Amino acid sequence: MDSIWLALGREALILVLLLSGPPLAAALLVGLVVGLLQAATQVQDPSLPVVPRLVAVLAALGLSAPWIGARLVHFAGACLELALRGVR
Repeated sequence: MDSIWLALGREALILVLLLSGPPLAAALLVGLVVGLLQAATQVQDPSLPVVPRLVAVLAALGLSAPWIGARLVHFAGACLELALRGVR
């Protein structure tokens, strides 16, 4: 039974890493572009990249929400199936 919980924990960690990829990649790319633009124009305002990065993260979450939801529902179903199988 312990090996099932270990495998479930491993799958949960992999799922967290996988599902956090799209918003983190969007924030990284927009942050890099805004940083390059700030370096090119010598505008060193620290609050400038916040809004574009926030918009990019929200857009990435909006676009990947169906995929993220499907993966979470599949994982939750697998967890419930294992829990119900353990009760019987």
